[in-house]
Amino acid sequence: MDGETSGLYRRFAEFEARGSSSCYELWALGIASDPELVGLIDQLPLEKRQPNLVLTAARFLGVGEVSFAEFRAWVGRHWDALVPEILTRRTQTNEVGRASVLLPVLAQLPGPLALIEVGASAGLCLYPDLFSYRYDDRIALDPIGGVSDVELRCATTGEPPVPGRLPEVVWRAGVDLNPLDVTDTEQMRWLEYLVWPGQPERLQRLRAAVTIAQRQPVGIKAGDLNETVAELVSAAPAEATVVVFHSAVLAYLSVEERDRFERMVRGLRCHWVSNEGCSVIGSIAERLPVPASETPGRFVVALDGVPLGYAGAHGQSLDWFAPALAW
Repeated sequence: MDGETSGLYRRFAEFEARGSSSCYELWALGIASDPELVGLIDQLPLEKRQPNLVLTAARFLGVGEVSFAEFRAWVGRHWDALVPEILTRRTQTNEVGRASVLLPVLAQLPGPLALIEVGASAGLCLYPDLFSYRYDDRIALDPIGGVSDVELRCATTGEPPVPGRLPEVVWRAGVDLNPLDVTDTEQMRWLEYLVWPGQPERLQRLRAAVTIAQRQPVGIKAGDLNETVAELVSAAPAEATVVVFHSAVLAYLSVEERDRFERMVRGLRCHWVSNEGCSVIGSIAERLPVPASETPGRFVVALDGVPLGYAGAHGQSLDWFAPALAW
């Protein structure tokens, strides 16, 4: 089989799940080679066929970390219940680990900072100043109050400009089509199931980040990013450096919507920090040292449209290729 959906699941297995979740790799490879399951998934709207959404919805409704044969049988028995769950949910992962690849960029900007996250979900990535960081097990950064319950580990190459201290953040805001409420037990349960099986460390730091967000809540505005970001930038304090940032968000927009967003954000009183798949933003892809087609499954961190380094999808690695930033 080499159809579009089959290829989607095979690429997910080989370039995203492999080495990160053996369960998801097994299931996705099985689906890619199963005409019946591919046929069921093809009945879903195109934007709802993504592996992370389908597999998470199945786990959310009760399937365990089982063999593919058992998974296939479960899906067959529960497909009618699975469909509405898929149709009403979104892959709002809120992976706080990505803060470790954004920090070297954020900390080089003149402070204090006003942060605006696009596609913020529950807003957990809006607290980079309250996390602890460990780069290559040799550089340790902690908040002023001491070691955070959210500890992020990142392997690096190429000497990224890891700061000596965390940035000062004085204002936080976000926008999402469907903001999640950190006080809503059911919504947080969905967020937990978006963590892939076999990754207990991701689940632990997600729960710790939720606790931080519950203590210091941030308003996440419901709306379309292209209609809302300018309003948030205008609301940010004038004395702060405004930073609009996003991770793994623009891939869900059409090419036209991505281009519109880029034009819009470049015209605002802010810096723009992006962390997306290498081929997602065309103007950035054109400036990469290696063609995007040769780096499947990797992200690229960029500042104001200038690519700086390759990042692991969950913030586990940062391969810096740009000169150190200077301000």
